[in-house]
Amino acid sequence: MTDRRTNWAGNVVFGAANLYHPTSIDEVRRIVAGSEQVRVLGSGHSFNPIADTVGDQISLARMPPSVHIDAARSTVTVGGGVRYGELAPQLHRAGYALHNLGSLPHICIAGATATGTHGSGVANGNLATAVRALEIVTGSGDVVTVEMGDNDFPGAVVGLGMLGVVTSVTLAIEPTFAVAQYVYDDLPLEQFTAHLDETMAAAYSVSAFTDWRGPVMTQVWMKHRIDASTPRQSWSRGARWLDAPAADGPRHPVPGVDPVACTEQGGIPGPWHERLPHFRLEFTPSSGDELQSEYFVARESAGAALTAINSIAHLIAPVLQICELRTIAADELWLSPAYGRDSFAVHFTWISDIAAVRPALAAVEEQLAPFTARPHWGKVFDMNADLVRDRYERMPDFSALAGRFDPTGKFRNAFVDTFVPLSSTS
Repeated sequence: MTDRRTNWAGNVVFGAANLYHPTSIDEVRRIVAGSEQVRVLGSGHSFNPIADTVGDQISLARMPPSVHIDAARSTVTVGGGVRYGELAPQLHRAGYALHNLGSLPHICIAGATATGTHGSGVANGNLATAVRALEIVTGSGDVVTVEMGDNDFPGAVVGLGMLGVVTSVTLAIEPTFAVAQYVYDDLPLEQFTAHLDETMAAAYSVSAFTDWRGPVMTQVWMKHRIDASTPRQSWSRGARWLDAPAADGPRHPVPGVDPVACTEQGGIPGPWHERLPHFRLEFTPSSGDELQSEYFVARESAGAALTAINSIAHLIAPVLQICELRTIAADELWLSPAYGRDSFAVHFTWISDIAAVRPALAAVEEQLAPFTARPHWGKVFDMNADLVRDRYERMPDFSALAGRFDPTGKFRNAFVDTFVPLSSTS
């Protein structure tokens, strides 16, 4: 069937000749085996053409939304097209939780893990670190399973959709827990940088926001984990954090925007999946009228990186909606932006005008160059391809892995061709 469409933000018009909505794994196998070029379209929340193709696109949205909990192994196996916001309530009702969630519960699990998407927390790895196994339909239509402990596993998890169609994902789970969320207003930038480690470690998950229009973090969101072993004083907060007063009501990350779509604040405890995201599942957080970029630097470089960005605030602020700062624990997944180093992520939500944004984007990348910044695979970035390859030191290993899984290049497209070289053995 022919069905042209755009991504969520509307800045990418997909060039796929056909969009298919299979309803079974056998149908996925037939489509893949009969395609010359194919990519999977997830929830469409990437801001670059990583999901595009000149051939066939496959959406897993109409596949059975299977959820199987294995209590003995503390895992859950779900269909690749299932969204976090669909899985989380089912887990909670069964007494379980995931270790973390991203800002939006609307994103699909296979797409989020394949691009290194994350939440926040100094001890929390990105969402892909919960993966324990993948079921993949390869270019021949065969079904293979890659599990933790397999040699290919660290390369396959953040796979950019290059190994095949991920039809199911097995994730680690743990006992359910509650979270209480507090927001603080206008923390001076000087205070934030002086107490950066303390602030980012002050709760289970912490996000700081700034519009770079003044020397302040406009908001700091602290999400405190509560379980049976957590004393109240470890999460109950007072009227201030450093020189920042507690918010006098609910807040949206973008100042002036109605917070109705945001998760409960004010320290009211609630289930993990209703507090760890910034936005509620039942609301669309925005119309997608935005562009996003994100860069990961080593956590120890965070203060210097912020000082560098502040030096070009006059270029950033006019085209910026909001900038979010988060922490991600190191992992061993080859193409993860947090590979091998505890990371500090600087996320920019821009206005929806790439021509206006591009000069600011170039300035940000120039300022972050000394910190070996790695771009998020699902966002807008203009970094030189050779530089990106160098920042991901396991790129040669991943290139070889992709060549073995997809020797004919069926799952490649122009975007991945730019950053992932063909293997010399493929």
